[in-house]
Amino acid sequence: MMLEQQDWWNSSVPPSPILIENVQPAVDGGRYPVKREVGDRLEVSADIFREGHEKIAAVIKYRAIDDAGWSEVEMVHIDNDRWAGEFPLERNTRYRYMIEAFPDTFGSWKSDLRKKFDAGQDVASELIEGGAIVREAQGRADATDIARFDQLLLAANAGDQARSVAVLLGEEVGELMHRYRSREGWIHSVPEMTVVVDRVRARYAAWYSMFPRSAGTVPGQSATFRDVIDQLPRIEKMGFNVLYFTPIHPIGTTNRKGKNNTLNAQPGDPGVPYAIGSEAGGHDALEPGLGTFDDFHALVEAAAARDMEIALDVAIQASPDHPWTKEHPEWFYIRPDGTIKYAENPPKKYEDIYPLNFQNEHWRSLWEELKRVILFWVGHGVKTFRVDNPHTKPTIFWEWLIGEVQREHPDVIFLSEAFTRPKVMHALAKAGFTQSYSYFTWRNFKQEMTEYLIELTQGPAKEYMRANFFPNTHDILPYILQEGGRPAFISRVTLAATLSSVYGIYSGYELCENTPVPGKEEYLNSEKYEYKVWDWDRPGNISQFISVLNGIRDAHPALQEYDNLEFYPSTHDSIIAYGKRTENNSDMIVVLVNMDPFQGHETLFTLPLQDMGLDPAQPYRGTELLSGDTIMWTGETHHWHLDPQHNPVAIFAIESWLRQDYAEPCY
Repeated sequence: MMLEQQDWWNSSVPPSPILIENVQPAVDGGRYPVKREVGDRLEVSADIFREGHEKIAAVIKYRAIDDAGWSEVEMVHIDNDRWAGEFPLERNTRYRYMIEAFPDTFGSWKSDLRKKFDAGQDVASELIEGGAIVREAQGRADATDIARFDQLLLAANAGDQARSVAVLLGEEVGELMHRYRSREGWIHSVPEMTVVVDRVRARYAAWYSMFPRSAGTVPGQSATFRDVIDQLPRIEKMGFNVLYFTPIHPIGTTNRKGKNNTLNAQPGDPGVPYAIGSEAGGHDALEPGLGTFDDFHALVEAAAARDMEIALDVAIQASPDHPWTKEHPEWFYIRPDGTIKYAENPPKKYEDIYPLNFQNEHWRSLWEELKRVILFWVGHGVKTFRVDNPHTKPTIFWEWLIGEVQREHPDVIFLSEAFTRPKVMHALAKAGFTQSYSYFTWRNFKQEMTEYLIELTQGPAKEYMRANFFPNTHDILPYILQEGGRPAFISRVTLAATLSSVYGIYSGYELCENTPVPGKEEYLNSEKYEYKVWDWDRPGNISQFISVLNGIRDAHPALQEYDNLEFYPSTHDSIIAYGKRTENNSDMIVVLVNMDPFQGHETLFTLPLQDMGLDPAQPYRGTELLSGDTIMWTGETHHWHLDPQHNPVAIFAIESWLRQDYAEPCY
């Protein structure tokens, strides 16, 4: 940690003797913000020290980004020159914070005086020195406290040394000296740090992804926003509170893709929603088949009445028919023959999509237009955005855009859809994305899942990256779901919903839909290319299980936190054991998942009872929340069996058997 630059060489005041190092939390030395949610307290720590044995003091200075002045809280010494303190995060905004440290002259004097006096030495000189320190502080006091200083100094001089020592080391002098202490020799940590304080739904939410055009009942015809309103009770019953739509904008007709991504669309094929733009408009318009803005507003209001919100997909690309291609061809990649280049991910070709060129000389107008689009939808009641392929656009653009939007609307949430290289994924999170996709989708074994979750929730990434776990997406049907059937669907959604505090599924998951394109992690007959009508009561569905699972999440605060995950030893390689606890152990959840969807397994698992505030010698209860069964346990290690066809997972609420509400005697 570099020290604040001061022109001290030419000053009559010597430089501060104090060093401040290793301030935490900090992302890349303070280059990027850390993330928290409203209601949290940010704990800040640092190594703070100086030469010799003189005392020092330190405070955390903090302010909301729109506050003119600083507030401060005291830091306390922990051990080995490590200091810590915390301050409340009460608003959905950004806070700035730093550490100020300074010599504690009065504290050093008190320590030396006590040692000498207790050793029976004469302390007349020390008392004169102490009186001078107190009078110096008195010069900063208000009128009332000046009088209190006078009274105390008079009392200190009215008796023998024992009397003087008692007064000057007393609590009342200590309170006044703390209030008016000198900060001569201060130093600040630099740079100032930032914490983004999001609303709680940034950390705790359940997402349901769907194509709104597939919400209807008429085959071969687009559903409307009004049809989606009819689906809200079903989605709410399953416990989801964020309803995420793939793009709802007009779809181009040029090079439109047909069923199963065929190159030539047939009459009636609706096209891919990611081929944005037609004669009906671009990113600030609606696909006509979905309805009008009045219909959209009705949907937003109907969702809000159920404590649900609409999330929109932001796909920064255009069909050949997008108005931008005529109004701003300079925003695109131009071939030597003057035509606009379509998107490619060799060997894949996307002839119906034009990527945007962020390196063009008119980049400022492009950036401003994209900001306008986001704010346009914010104005229509949308506060959550899932961003498609953000890793194919400059990271600095996202840092700018998210900062600009949240400066006006700090409640806006951005989810980064970036299945890409780890460092790129992490850079996007640092740049400002509220939530991030992750590799959870492909972690199928106990050891790799454990290692990855420890990395996400216990390592440096926890300060800036909230992983939103999706077991499937409209683009990805993992092999584990293709092969593992219903048991895999149950185990994977349980893992997603309990390992992370924010997760989501793509519609059809509740039906265990898993027909793939042979040899690929893609859905056959995907609704990316056609209208769908779903039978939501199809036999074999797990809708009720998901409802119970989300109900457990809502009922247990431990599952609503992100970085309180801990793994427990279990003896079988296919059964993963983990849990979450609230800080005061008032709510404790233990989860067992059989990660093998084909065979039943049994395991011994061990709980950290002392950390959980339980006496290993006393009984405690484990209530299995899916079945409602209650077991009385003693000791740390227990046996459990998980059968993929009957109970692939188990979720326990742990509590003392002798809770207060069970402590009354029975007669």
